Amino acid sequence: MEISKSYRARLALDKLSIAIKPGEVAGLLGPNGAGKTTTLSILSTLTRPDRGRVLIAGKPPASDPRALGRMLGLVPQSLALYPTLSAAQNVQHFAQMQGISSVEAPDACRRVLDEVGLTDRAHDPVRSFSGGMKRRLNLACGIVHRPRVLLLDEPTVGVDPQSREKILALVRSCAEAGAAVIYSTHYMEEAERICDRVMLIDRGKLIADGTVEELVARGGARPRLELTYRGDLDAGWDTNLVGPREISHVAGSLALELSALAQVPEVLARMRAAGVSVIDFSVHSPNLADAFIALTGHSLRDTV
Repeated sequence: MEISKSYRARLALDKLSIAIKPGEVAGLLGPNGAGKTTTLSILSTLTRPDRGRVLIAGKPPASDPRALGRMLGLVPQSLALYPTLSAAQNVQHFAQMQGISSVEAPDACRRVLDEVGLTDRAHDPVRSFSGGMKRRLNLACGIVHRPRVLLLDEPTVGVDPQSREKILALVRSCAEAGAAVIYSTHYMEEAERICDRVMLIDRGKLIADGTVEELVARGGARPRLELTYRGDLDAGWDTNLVGPREISHVAGSLALELSALAQVPEVLARMRAAGVSVIDFSVHSPNLADAFIALTGHSLRDTV
């Protein structure tokens, strides 16, 4: 594949190569300006790469643009809806654009509106919808034709918790029905919940590809224990305590990096033996957000 794309002097994608299998949800993560939206635009055939090629079901889109295009479903970050039309009219429009006949379209629309929980609002104008309802309708328009490849660009931005749960459940059900799904998001907890693997891109390059567990391990973060205590903790309290490393320590507050979560009871026992009372403690296990920062760097980069 090895796709490259430039916008004037800025290199947006640099020999990026990815592959998605049927039934898989692959997360596409990266800092702002990393190339996520450009990647989805090229995969959906809306934008042409400068170099490289896209294959859909093993074929280039140009070999059969109509048939291969109908295998794709795109749910863009910017809402692609007609606000003066009803929900049903919006979905029917996209259904017929994707080759569903006028005879079959009404049933397909009823089915997908039920799946996104908008049956009772099917005939209301979209301009009267809440943000979460519009996001669910946006998804309905992208999946009404049951695409074999589903591309989602930040599909839950700004939605309420109920709409988010509905969208995530539908994404998983699309994969379980055999679709290959690319899910671009900034919400790390979403990627941890629904993605079978995660592709991390930065500055247009693929820098990591694997399961959430593999990326967390590659990030190198360790568990962290934070405590508040009452009393005086002498300097030698942790003598012969192998593994924990002090990160910060001010009067009454201590943070340690652990080599394993199993060390928490030993640390608490040592502190009790040192004559202090632990008031509260919390344990932070390494997660995808930690790996993201470790692998892409701590600096904020907004590229346009």
